[in-house]
Amino acid sequence: MTPLQYNQCVDQYADPVYRFILHNIKDEDEARDIVQDTFEKLWINASNVNHEKAKSYMFTTAYHTMVDKIRRGKKMTGFAEVNYQEHYHTDQYSDLREILKEAVSKLPEVQRHVIMLRDYEGYSYEEIGEICSLSESQVKVYIYRARVFLKEYIGSIKNVI
Repeated sequence: MTPLQYNQCVDQYADPVYRFILHNIKDEDEARDIVQDTFEKLWINASNVNHEKAKSYMFTTAYHTMVDKIRRGKKMTGFAEVNYQEHYHTDQYSDLREILKEAVSKLPEVQRHVIMLRDYEGYSYEEIGEICSLSESQVKVYIYRARVFLKEYIGSIKNVI
């Protein structure tokens, strides 16, 4: 492949290869990098690539480059994805979860149900009303009373820890 033929390939196939890669990975910057790598590989192997088969070579190379980048990305974890709690150690023991579980168990049954549905399961007031056969205003009252009780039972966080 001559440099003129290489330039023709760049003009003809840059956009289709880019669209193909972008459609698969949905990241414009990564797609541009992959297209750039593909043309670099084509330039390096220009003497071994037949001009008539350049399109096939480029799409195949782009595909394999994309797969390699995806695999490398899966092996690397981002800094934000690190779980610091796994590597954190304290000499203090806090049984806050146990205290909260005990406090919730001391709630009246209806209040316990509505607070669990709202704060633990994330249901809306309307959905809780349907589940427990209560009106929306009753649900709000029960949740308010449950939260007041929990706040008084647990007290200050300093007292718990």
